[in-house]
Amino acid sequence: MDRRLTALIGIAALVALAGCSGLAGTAAPTDSGDEAQLERSIEVTAAGEATSAPDRATLRVAVTATGEDAAAVRDELDAGDEELRGALTDWGLDGDAIRTDEYDVRESYETRDDPNRTRYEGVHQYAIELDDVDAVGEVIDVAIDAGADEVQRIQFGLSEEREDEIREEAITNAMSNAGDDATALANASGLEVSGVYEVSTAQSRSTPHVAESYDAAADGGDAGASTAVETGDVSVSVSVNVVYEATPA
Repeated sequence: MDRRLTALIGIAALVALAGCSGLAGTAAPTDSGDEAQLERSIEVTAAGEATSAPDRATLRVAVTATGEDAAAVRDELDAGDEELRGALTDWGLDGDAIRTDEYDVRESYETRDDPNRTRYEGVHQYAIELDDVDAVGEVIDVAIDAGADEVQRIQFGLSEEREDEIREEAITNAMSNAGDDATALANASGLEVSGVYEVSTAQSRSTPHVAESYDAAADGGDAGASTAVETGDVSVSVSVNVVYEATPA
């Protein structure tokens, strides 16, 4: 065989070997330089929850009106608005704590297809924000006495500062649950958790408590009695994704 051809074959063989060595780049060699060991990890998604008594409430009440003329219905709603806002601010609420949630005046479905009858219905719904959850029943009484026809929803929640505190507790609980799951997976796989490589939150949610019912103050009863509303805890849940470093047990 020609010497030049033999040399070219030898160089090609060296290049091929070098290429095979490069394919092993994803393996991390051990300190002793012996057999390469692939990187190991355990990935876990876990949830955690924390609860707290509410420190704020939102009431939704409505003033309604009906009549044969849309303008008359609007006038009645406007008069009701003035009376309701005046009573609530006299009680001690700031004007910013009383906001319009819905305002609607429309012809009634009952008379829409009847050319001989016309009836209009109007609703002005309010959201009332309270920082004192113990005053919810009293504010309901003030609103009803001032002309509110409906109490549509009573929701208990958390202030922004308090929700942040409870969320931190939920994250701590989620990380604890993730660690337990990772340990169980490692034990079942002949591995050992050696550290945290990556962590992130996947989902966070606050679940307010909504009062299903309330006991209205009895007419003619104790003048100091007010509507009673049952409260409940607010929950905050967080989901975390954690990637743990693992080594052979």
